Amino acid sequence: QVQLVESGGGLVQAGGSLRLSCAASGSILSINAMGWYRQAPGKQRELVATITSGGSTNYADSVKGRFTISRDNAKNTVYLQMNSLKPEDTAVYYCNASVVVGGWPPWEYDYWGQGTQVTVSS
Repeated sequence: QVQLVESGGGLVQAGGSLRLSCAASGSILSINAMGWYRQAPGKQRELVATITSGGSTNYADSVKGRFTISRDNAKNTVYLQMNSLKPEDTAVYYCNASVVVGGWPPWEYDYWGQGTQVTVSS
């Protein structure tokens, strides 16, 4: 019913920048929180940043001051601007959205994207 499609990952040198995008489509009435998570090899998935529909943001301590999350509600899209990248930022980055879907009664579901690889070389 709802799909999240991520783009923007890739290979970058330490100190460089990347911008991730995640577009939601399908039977969407509204989207509440959206966010980015990441999972490095051998590690658990961890929160990177979240943003509410009103624009309030939350960041992991490890990315504060370097990453910026934003969203375009008209496009059902969330972005993650990543600056001053470090090798330890290397991971698969996943988009997440809490979506109220069409139907009766309307109901909120949690959706995940397929993931996009970010690799930071030293």
